Amino acid sequence: MSLSDPIAQMLTSIRNAAHARHAEVEVAHSRLREALARVLVAEGFLAAAEVNGEGYRRKLLLRLRYTEERQPVMRGLRRVSRPGLRHYAGAGKMPKIRAGLGLHVVSTPLGVMTDREARRKNVGGEVLCAVW
Repeated sequence: MSLSDPIAQMLTSIRNAAHARHAEVEVAHSRLREALARVLVAEGFLAAAEVNGEGYRRKLLLRLRYTEERQPVMRGLRRVSRPGLRHYAGAGKMPKIRAGLGLHVVSTPLGVMTDREARRKNVGGEVLCAVW
């Protein structure tokens, strides 16, 4: 099965697993998906992300985080840039979400990072997704 938007597929898998209160979700591996997962772990939205398998059978195992009341830490997850309509932003015009309570994940020439890091490093790029 070929996917036209693998990032959206990953975000949907995370959203569905959190809604069903699963402890972890497994998605196909790619370097971009792994970098996106590492940013979400660093920001505290996911508990862990690890790569399993070898070669073309590699999978990305994502452990989800929940509050004490068993509510997902990640309240919302939305794909911004998509294959049919790419969304790019410069360092000065980097969008903010929820008055700074959420974040945008940006793919820059320096790697995948949050919008705050991109502003601090004065670099722009493609806005992949919004998380709050």
